[in-house]
Amino acid sequence: MAKDDIAAPRRAGASSRKVGGRCPICEASATRRFRPFCSKRCQDVDLGRWLRGNYRVPTEEAPGDGEPGAAESDDDDSPYGGHG
Repeated sequence: MAKDDIAAPRRAGASSRKVGGRCPICEASATRRFRPFCSKRCQDVDLGRWLRGNYRVPTEEAPGDGEPGAAESDDDDSPYGGHG
């Protein structure tokens, strides 16, 4: 029996083996393949939460403050706007 024949089943199963830690979505044991999640479903739930903006950091800034282009002016002394 070749060395590759023995190692192949281990590699195939390694992607779904449990690893330390808990899934942040459902608290099940995390798996190596989807770490830190337990499954593709929980990974997708987390991505959906990011895309909907559920993971926001509270701030005292008004919407638009500090965003590029929010308060631009066409002054000639601007490093980005003037020609000269």
